[in-house]
Amino acid sequence: MERLTRLDGLRGVLAVYVMLGHALPYTTLPAWTGAPFLHGEAAVDVFFALSGLVVINSLERFNYQAAPFLAGRARRLLPVYFVVLGLAVGLIWVGSPLPGMPWIAPASLQADFWAIGMPAQYLWHLLAHITLTQGLLPQGVLPWAYITLLGPAWSLSTEWQFYIVMAVLMRRVRSLTWFGVLLLVVAVVYRATAGFLPAYWQFSRAFLPDAAGFFGLGVMSAVWLRKGQVLPLAAAVLMVGVLGLFSGSPVRLLTPLVWLLVLGVQKYGVVPPLARLLACRPVQYLGAVSYPLYLLNAPVQRACALIIAPLVHGNAAMFDWLWLPLAVAAPVLAAAVLHHAVEKPFMQSPKRSMPISTSVSPPCRNLGM
Repeated sequence: MERLTRLDGLRGVLAVYVMLGHALPYTTLPAWTGAPFLHGEAAVDVFFALSGLVVINSLERFNYQAAPFLAGRARRLLPVYFVVLGLAVGLIWVGSPLPGMPWIAPASLQADFWAIGMPAQYLWHLLAHITLTQGLLPQGVLPWAYITLLGPAWSLSTEWQFYIVMAVLMRRVRSLTWFGVLLLVVAVVYRATAGFLPAYWQFSRAFLPDAAGFFGLGVMSAVWLRKGQVLPLAAAVLMVGVLGLFSGSPVRLLTPLVWLLVLGVQKYGVVPPLARLLACRPVQYLGAVSYPLYLLNAPVQRACALIIAPLVHGNAAMFDWLWLPLAVAAPVLAAAVLHHAVEKPFMQSPKRSMPISTSVSPPCRNLGM
């Protein structure tokens, strides 16, 4: 499959969107300013569809061999993850900035997102995060395991479950279409039965069956791009949309439609200003650093709040002026450092079976917006 350059840019846009969604709720700006950024989970659903679309290329490079493929995925993802996990755990030990932010209600979502202290059974939570099994544990086994130490990492647990399932099944099936069908069936069965599970066995949204429909949507998109078969993609869009109706989140109904727009922008250049934006150099760079940016924006923002909150002595307006620029700039800078110091060296390999694209992205100008 050809290099999906605009989708690389989309990764950067999604990571910035999630970052803004984490930053704005801690300000006292009017609610309408943050309302467009309240759908970070929908952005993650698009990330899942992207993985379903492109990760098959990596498995094919390893000739469908599970062990080398998973080792390659580990080399790609785990070094950055462990650095950020260590940072997040260290910041929880340092303390919470919330006592210096009286405008944040104690029982609010913002307060829950930044842990006040270490959770009960801390070592078990840490072990779950180290092994990326936090998304596999039901509430009764280890409550809120998927978000206790490093909130954004819940989706990495989901991704890892997907990699293992794909590595095992695709070696036997070797059919993208049937693999996509299986993912969609799992999504339907899980949605139909999850409500009947006892409270002890309720899983979080980091459990793969909850996101299987979006991975299936990505897989069927790969079928369309490779073979030109429209029916599997259309069926996946319809099925994921119907699942969205019953998910309790109306935004999930719109996600497959947004994904269709994304595919149109990538393949046909529809909405030319958006196509040019996603292909321009700054956005492409954000795409290159999107993985560390997605993982570390929350702990870096917490670190910024730990510095700023004591300085403003409860003055919310002053906090806003200092916090918001820093909460955007610091994660991007930290992500760039982590990309070049950790992620990129581990991504480099002495041999590659596919050529690296040498095309140069245009600068962000003449977007026609």
